[in-house]
Amino acid sequence: MRITNENFIPDRSRPGLTTTATGIVSRQGTGGNWATVGRRRKRRGGRRLQRRQGKEQCKRVEVWVGTLNVGTMTGKGREVADMMERRKVDMLCVQETKWKGSKARNIGGEFKLFYHVVDGKRNGVGVILKEEYSKSVEEVKRVSDRLINMKVEVKGVMINVISAYAPQVGCEMEEKERFWSELDEVVDGVPRKERLVIGVDFNGHVGEGNRGDEEVMGRYGFKERNVEGQMVVDFAKRMEMAVVNTYFKKKEDHRVTYKSGGRCTQVDYVLCRRCNLKEIGDCKVLAGDSVARQHRMVVCRMVLEAKKKRRRVRTERRIRWWKLKEEEWSVRFREEVRERLSGVKEVLDDWATTAGVMREAARKVLGVTSGNRKGDKETWWWNEEVQEIIRRKRLAKQKWDRQSDEKSRQEYREMRQQVKRDVAKAKEKAYEELYERLDTKKGEKDLYRLARQRDRAGKDVLQVRAVKDGEGNVLTSEESVLRRWREYFEQLMNEENQREKVGECGVGEAGCR
Repeated sequence: MRITNENFIPDRSRPGLTTTATGIVSRQGTGGNWATVGRRRKRRGGRRLQRRQGKEQCKRVEVWVGTLNVGTMTGKGREVADMMERRKVDMLCVQETKWKGSKARNIGGEFKLFYHVVDGKRNGVGVILKEEYSKSVEEVKRVSDRLINMKVEVKGVMINVISAYAPQVGCEMEEKERFWSELDEVVDGVPRKERLVIGVDFNGHVGEGNRGDEEVMGRYGFKERNVEGQMVVDFAKRMEMAVVNTYFKKKEDHRVTYKSGGRCTQVDYVLCRRCNLKEIGDCKVLAGDSVARQHRMVVCRMVLEAKKKRRRVRTERRIRWWKLKEEEWSVRFREEVRERLSGVKEVLDDWATTAGVMREAARKVLGVTSGNRKGDKETWWWNEEVQEIIRRKRLAKQKWDRQSDEKSRQEYREMRQQVKRDVAKAKEKAYEELYERLDTKKGEKDLYRLARQRDRAGKDVLQVRAVKDGEGNVLTSEESVLRRWREYFEQLMNEENQREKVGECGVGEAGCR
């Protein structure tokens, strides 16, 4: 076939391939030779280049989110932090904390717990965050002792983490309806643009299989569904959520979340929005930890595409001036300063030069700090002996899970009691040493420093990093925040406020009367 259009180049490629001319193309036709080759990776323009440029500006961030019914947080704070650090969990929803109060608290290992409990004997929920995420908390809503919601910014992506604890099977229907009503209200209040993750102990079984419920759950549940499990499925359909546990094929040991005696069930779940289900890379139950006696931790891996932010991290290294309180360091410092000033006793006229010489002498004699964060002062008692006894308790729990006999069960109970005694002794010894040091004159400054540190750790939001727009959506990017502030000040400065109408007498109408 003869081609009449001299600028026309025929495309003989199959889908996914492109054609390239290897010879000279005659103006009268296609006299050149054609070869079919693979699609080129780079092009000068088009949608593919735009997509590539967009991906280069984004960064894939992995966030591990889990849930666990701890039974009680009393005496377990540092152990839970050690478990999260060992399992590399960033955010953990906890239920049945049983710590009375509504505040935040450092539990050691650079982890912080935000909790809410009305009655210290029952219920209680909370969220434990890693240090880098606890500094990015934007909002905390403590709804009840069964429900708490936290808004956290992760690399420009807003994540709402909800920790919930549903009423047990034997509770009254009124209490169950109140819980589901509060949960619906909290989920409805989360904007669609923001991520939503729910870590919850529903006290219900969704069951194995998903016939008729394919849009909200997978096929890998456990055993049969009960009435409380049907409430979970109805909630997921109502709020367009997905039960993450049931979408991943795992062994039975990695699906069971509750084990007591000979009973194995699945009552703890992680939920997310259906539209964000593609961001979940994995979800399973982690067995082998001895923090909770009956429940097991459920962990899922989220992969987010966050925008890259160029931030210069500056580490401040300060001179150890406090060493001058000791006579030895004070003498060495004076000798070094005199030597640098060439033996001149009087101070030079140029104070800037003298100050520079003194700083250089101090850096050489006294040294500088490393710039790293100091260890947590609330868990001084977490020594090697305590860590070893807790490791032995964890091994005893794993042995009991494998063998399930009376001997291993008795060994685990004895080891658990031993851990309680050793932890109590370590705490008592550490606090006695602390009190003795605070009673001295040198410890007065440490007392105020510890008080400021405790007050700061008890606050939910340490620094305001984002603002909300007129519709209540959280803005995280620098451009959108500046734009919002400009709109706010324009409205504040340019719009007229409502004033009383001025009458003939020069005052308001009320005054004229």
